Amino acid sequence: MQYQAETRGYYHVPAAVRHSMMVADPVERVVKLASESAVVIFSLSTCCMCHAVKRLFCGMGVSPTVYELDQDPMGKEIERVLVRLLGNSPTVPVVFIGGKLVGAMDRVMASHINGTLVPLLKEAGALWL
Repeated sequence: MQYQAETRGYYHVPAAVRHSMMVADPVERVVKLASESAVVIFSLSTCCMCHAVKRLFCGMGVSPTVYELDQDPMGKEIERVLVRLLGNSPTVPVVFIGGKLVGAMDRVMASHINGTLVPLLKEAGALWL
């Protein structure tokens, strides 16, 4: 499978996934993007919490697929969908593992601390430990 760098050279979006970036409906697009990789992060390139969650996954040996909403023409619409999914939580970062919504940074960190993050990653095929 061929990979093409999405941002800063260390987060990758598979070339096969890039076609789904053309889906017009934001809800449909979020669902499609979230289900096409083991770990998907919706992010903003200038967000420190987004950077921290990306580094967490990379430090664990996981290569997340990252969609930088501030660099996407439909980013604002996707953000609105994410707000609806999360309720009153901060909009980004939003993490999906195995196509399932994990949540924002607080949920990811809680899962990491209580030991449920690694099993989720293994089940999704993102870790082979």
